[in-house]
Amino acid sequence: MRYVARQLAPVLLAASRHFPAVVVTGPRRAGKTTLLRKLFPKARYVLLEDPDIQARVRSDPRTFLEELLPPVVFDEIQNAPELLAYVRTLIDTKPRRMGQWLFTGSQEAPLMRGITESMAGRAAILQLLPLSLTETAKVDLLHGGFPEVLARPQARSLWFASYLQTYLERDVRAITNVRDLVTFRRFLSLLASRHGQVLNKTDLAAPLGVSVPTIGEWLSILEVTGQVILVPPYFENFGKRLIKSPKIYWGDSGLACYLLGVTSAAELERSPFLGALFEGFVAAEILKNQANRGLQKELYYFRDQQSLEVDFLVPRPNSNLWLVEAKAGKTVRPSMAAPLLSLRRASPKRSGRLIVVHRKSRLQLPTAAIAGGVEALDVERFIQELGRSR
Repeated sequence: MRYVARQLAPVLLAASRHFPAVVVTGPRRAGKTTLLRKLFPKARYVLLEDPDIQARVRSDPRTFLEELLPPVVFDEIQNAPELLAYVRTLIDTKPRRMGQWLFTGSQEAPLMRGITESMAGRAAILQLLPLSLTETAKVDLLHGGFPEVLARPQARSLWFASYLQTYLERDVRAITNVRDLVTFRRFLSLLASRHGQVLNKTDLAAPLGVSVPTIGEWLSILEVTGQVILVPPYFENFGKRLIKSPKIYWGDSGLACYLLGVTSAAELERSPFLGALFEGFVAAEILKNQANRGLQKELYYFRDQQSLEVDFLVPRPNSNLWLVEAKAGKTVRPSMAAPLLSLRRASPKRSGRLIVVHRKSRLQLPTAAIAGGVEALDVERFIQELGRSR
């Protein structure tokens, strides 16, 4: 597969014209390095995972930086976070030179703390997630959006196996001392079986024979490294007793399928996880759309204790909300609109569009209103609408 132009590119270029430093975070192998090297071909490239470079940074960071002629791409800055304070000093000596210091990072939370402390006001912070449907039609439920999987789909299983091994050896061990990587690997598969469910740490801890605090620590690792999506419940009081725990999804549907043992499109169609996988796919596409435009990521779900549930609430301009149901089928029925209509009646002032998102059919069907003004959109059309509306 040839290089795919990333939607984040114009946002990143604009940021480099207005900030001395730009930081691009996101999961490992999402395409961060490729994007920066494509947009800044003359920049010096420094891989901070190289042990020799790490040793040089730790022994004499000032000399290391003085030998570099900006612009510079520092890849995986979480391996040498002490550099940020020294780069800040160099920025402050020439504050009007924009786009000179470019960073990637795969560990979002610790990296953000370091940037907040060292680079406040000096760095633009962006996030690059795996490829989205609007970037290439090759993105699908089975393969997900990692560029290397889409480039070599026949090697999908081998790539995900290698990705997980690299992830366990590098990211997990770098963040915390997980003594039992075998149990942690079982935890990943167990979590995949809870894809799309309300998070219950006790339910995860019992089958693995570990404590609830351990599950909390392991979930934090997955969050920090951008592997999972936690969708919080919507916070506004609808006059109902609401569920307060987040729903959890794997960020890439291809990785989720691999962890669930789904190896083909035919198996996916028969899988009891098809609905949850599609729901997570829609969640990921919504967040990719927001991140690719440099916007704050905002996504919620709704469930009350009377079992009224709406998959997603997406904040829109002018305080509107899009209420969204994700259905893996390709045929939309009026009954699917019922939760959306019920929630709209509870909050008529906030509701914008009501949408049932479904998988795309080979038949070219027009957009339809199915009940009470609820729209039926296939996932590609839905994402286009998200990007078009302001």
